[in-house]
Amino acid sequence: MKDLNISNLSLVLAFAMVMISIGISTHEKLGLAKDTLISVARAIIQLIIVGYILRFILHLDNLWLTLAATLVIIFNASWNANKRDPNPKRKLSNSLLALLVGTYVTLGLLLATGVIKWVPAQIIPITGMIAGNGMVACGLCYRALNNSFHDLRQPLLERLALGSDLKTACLPILRRSIKTAMQPTIDSAKTVGLVSLPGMMSGLIFAGVNPVNAIKYQIVITFMLLSATGISSVISCYLAYKNYFNERIQLDY
Repeated sequence: MKDLNISNLSLVLAFAMVMISIGISTHEKLGLAKDTLISVARAIIQLIIVGYILRFILHLDNLWLTLAATLVIIFNASWNANKRDPNPKRKLSNSLLALLVGTYVTLGLLLATGVIKWVPAQIIPITGMIAGNGMVACGLCYRALNNSFHDLRQPLLERLALGSDLKTACLPILRRSIKTAMQPTIDSAKTVGLVSLPGMMSGLIFAGVNPVNAIKYQIVITFMLLSATGISSVISCYLAYKNYFNERIQLDY
């Protein structure tokens, strides 16, 4: 794959694409120029560090080191998902539990069905894909919860006043939030191959893998992301909604 090598000069020139984003932010007075530059700098530094770490882990091919790498990925995803929760009473444990269960259940199914094997070259990238997708779903779920508790406050208080238990009273909010979190992944599955060519499938084809096998892997990835999104959304939502109430089951928002 010699033709796919990117020279340092090409990489520097490609920074022009970042300048387009900064130019739009500046012209429209969005205030995102600084954040864009910080995010790009962080991405470069993080990718360089992770690249060398992955090279070391892949070379060792150690079971426990691979497991530790997946835990680091999940913790970082949980940390970022938790920061997206507007509720000041948010708990990191909610995101951590949701992503631990969502990631390892999905990963376990992939291992059990023989789709992947417990080797660092497969486990670590797949874990990153699952946890990353779950992180986005959790973040969407938290924001939807916050908006729903604001928009549907009065009907919720009425149900509680009429004697409804907490979970039943919150069901419309929970369903709305879970649906919001899952919808982007479902929409992506609807349009995969028609609107976008998935990165994994394209990468495998570029690497010389039979296109039929690449398509099979991408189908499994689609199943995987739907599973991770569903599990993470449900768990995070059913844990996080309780943070909007005090110990006397009063809406504290």
